Amino acid sequence: IGTPGRLKDLFQQGALKLNATNVLVLDEVDRMLDMGFINDIRFLVDKLQAKRQTLCFSATITPEIRRLLSHMLVNPVTVSVKTSETSDHIEQDVVYAESKEHKYEVLGNLLRQPDFNKVLIFARTKWDVRRLAENLSRDRIPSEAIHGNKTQPQRLRALQSFKDGRVRVLVATDVAARGLDIPNVSHVINFDQPNTYDDYIHRIGRTGRAGKHGKALTFIGRG
Repeated sequence: IGTPGRLKDLFQQGALKLNATNVLVLDEVDRMLDMGFINDIRFLVDKLQAKRQTLCFSATITPEIRRLLSHMLVNPVTVSVKTSETSDHIEQDVVYAESKEHKYEVLGNLLRQPDFNKVLIFARTKWDVRRLAENLSRDRIPSEAIHGNKTQPQRLRALQSFKDGRVRVLVATDVAARGLDIPNVSHVINFDQPNTYDDYIHRIGRTGRAGKHGKALTFIGRG
């Protein structure tokens, strides 16, 4: 188990043998492509035996991913767990804010409402995530943060605190939140707007899971 770049490095050092590998699993394919691993993936695939089983998991299937899959797969079977782009169980709305200060003020007022009991907030950068979580905690809204500068033990502790209800707000970047499966998230809040529609779909899919109702709010500026 490893990142494509590290596995390629081990192969080139002679520390990893791939000729007998008969099962290949690619998880979070769309995110790996976003992070520039496509050439490393193709390198590794070319070193595997042709007769093998390949499993690919991806939140979204873009044209680039389809091209990659056509290179790796023969007569693939597709299994989709979604029936539409967005779940019917997720209520979506926008929140208007006049300025950064006003946006934070509105966020605080929302989080103090009793039905906001397990809230996942997305911000754009690691610095934004850290600052937002610190400001909320200072204002008596206990929050945890996960981002790329956190160690794995730190991320696990933050996630466990959120899952267990010791804090009811988790602030995250897109990359840090990838693949999270947290039950009973009541609200997803896009404090910063996502870069792409696919990112938006992935974010709001953290709520309204397993047939439960969820709400997704996205902050936008007026004008």
